[in-house]
Amino acid sequence: MYNSGIVPEVIALQMDKSTEEILQIIEELEREDKNEKVTIPLTSSSAAARKGSDIPLISKLHLDKPVKIDNAIKNAQLRMWKGLKVKSNFDFDISTEEPQNVLRNYAGSKTTFVILHIDLVDSTKLSMTIPVNRLATIVQAFTQEMSLMIEVYGGYVLKYIGDAILAFFVVGSSDDVYLRCMNAVDCACSMIQVVRQGINPILNQYDHPELSVRIGIDVGETAIIQLGWDTHTLEGTVVMKNPHFDILGYTVSIATKMTTFAKPDQIIIGQLVYNVLEERQKSTFRLLPISPLIWDYFSNNTGGIYHLYRSLNESERESYSDNNDHLTQINPES
Repeated sequence: MYNSGIVPEVIALQMDKSTEEILQIIEELEREDKNEKVTIPLTSSSAAARKGSDIPLISKLHLDKPVKIDNAIKNAQLRMWKGLKVKSNFDFDISTEEPQNVLRNYAGSKTTFVILHIDLVDSTKLSMTIPVNRLATIVQAFTQEMSLMIEVYGGYVLKYIGDAILAFFVVGSSDDVYLRCMNAVDCACSMIQVVRQGINPILNQYDHPELSVRIGIDVGETAIIQLGWDTHTLEGTVVMKNPHFDILGYTVSIATKMTTFAKPDQIIIGQLVYNVLEERQKSTFRLLPISPLIWDYFSNNTGGIYHLYRSLNESERESYSDNNDHLTQINPES
């Protein structure tokens, strides 16, 4: 289990031993393998490291993320294990009340949001291979972990659409665009890491298919409108009635549709997001060639096709080493 990337705390739960006992066993096994230096990584292993090579390369450029990814991975493993093994209810603390309060401040107006859309790859195939009760647990755990990442990076969950999530990041001013775009991109990178290194190692232990995601991100002006009411009843009587707000606009449509062009565990960003990135950050993306017959969205700035850019991953580094040698200088990999 350890070589699959599962953290000692989760192994201890599964084997009904203390974490200290598990760490001691791991240390002894590593000594037997005649390693010159005994190391007990929190979440990494040879298997996990190989999986990590598919994480978007841009994640290597940011050292000041507001989330400790090792802790996020460990907690995701613990919660997934409890859900599958103990069959306990998830403590789902992400409420839609706060996003609605935020949208209420912009009701009836237009404002600039960064939109992030994430969905599971081949979820239909997944539903055909796993019992429905087990599938519900996995999707609920996935939704919870992704929602927590959105919250940590300063975003808000707008809505859940089956196994997909639509989120937004508020852009307060023109000077705020870069920061919010990078928050969304960093969030996407962390999402992929949590899925690959947090959720999937536990699924492997139960012989379940691994999860992979597609993520689309764009920025632009959106309209906030009221669509119906959220009512609260007590003994059949309505005691509270709050307006329900939603986001409409070109940006929402683009972010949702661009996601379909992403490969598993890949991020697709719109031209406006790409334009605000620094040059070293741009070098971790490549223009995504798409036929105008398939993608016919136009840019208001250029009058031409609105371009999309795909994230490169660590395994593609060598293909672009001549152009990206500086990335190694920024954050050398051990």
